[in-house]
Amino acid sequence: MLTPLGALRAQGYRAVGGHSAVKVCHWAKEALTGGEMCYKAKFYGISSHRCLQMSPAAAWCTNACRYCWRLLPGENGSAGAWGAMGAEDDPAYIAEQSVAAQRRLLNGFKGHPKVDMARFAEAMEPRNAAISLSGEPTMYSRLDGLIGEFSKRGMTTFLVTNGTNPSALGRIREPTQLYISLSAPSEEVYNEVCRPTSEGSWGRLMESLGMLRSFSCPTAVRITAVRGLNLCDPAGYARIISSSQPTYVEVKAYMHVGFSTTRLGFESMPSHREVVEFAGELAGMTGYELAGEVPISRVALLSRIGKPKKVR
Repeated sequence: MLTPLGALRAQGYRAVGGHSAVKVCHWAKEALTGGEMCYKAKFYGISSHRCLQMSPAAAWCTNACRYCWRLLPGENGSAGAWGAMGAEDDPAYIAEQSVAAQRRLLNGFKGHPKVDMARFAEAMEPRNAAISLSGEPTMYSRLDGLIGEFSKRGMTTFLVTNGTNPSALGRIREPTQLYISLSAPSEEVYNEVCRPTSEGSWGRLMESLGMLRSFSCPTAVRITAVRGLNLCDPAGYARIISSSQPTYVEVKAYMHVGFSTTRLGFESMPSHREVVEFAGELAGMTGYELAGEVPISRVALLSRIGKPKKVR
């Protein structure tokens, strides 16, 4: 029977301590070998080869989203219920060991014929921590300390949360940029798409979105668009966006990868054109500007402040 972290190891994740994990993303590898960088580089200036993708709650979440690429409890012979994380590791340990794990994962690129050694040396010193990857990071009660530890190391932090733990958002120091996932325009669609594990999750998500105005850092609402599920009711999304007033809105296509392929068909993945058209509808209803798009990632960016500010 697969354990939570065991399932992630099978997908190329490197476990850190008892509940954290690191994985080198496709775009970091592309950037190292002279290819393109991800949309975060084009929108916000984050160099893909210097981005550490990690989670302090890698296999634990408050939702069971149908589009999630990770193995969910009870799937493919995995443990039926994963429960709480148990004993929590120290933030300094997680930060230090996450960087060490990233270096080990990238070490094999040193001999790659397409890798520039100056860029490889940069990759060994990550400058941004994307605290997302998988799971719900606010389940780690010492998240405030982890953000602080990355900051001590001169790293920016992009925190992504599903918004079901507003009390945690009220306790943390501000990351460099805060994301909240909004995967539905209504509670009915939310329950169908995100399949929350406890009652009242929609209300807590709305509470978290209502807190965005209190943050001084840039904030973003991320919509993972799934054709036939939540690529609908732009007016519903627009009402929520207009009320919460994030700095940015990212509309990104669901990608047919990982264990999501056992729940959704290839046809659930919208085209880039569909993403841009939907983002355009939201722009017209909210007054946000369509500030950028990256076709290869099927993502469009809406901005309340015009051209996005580069954090690096």
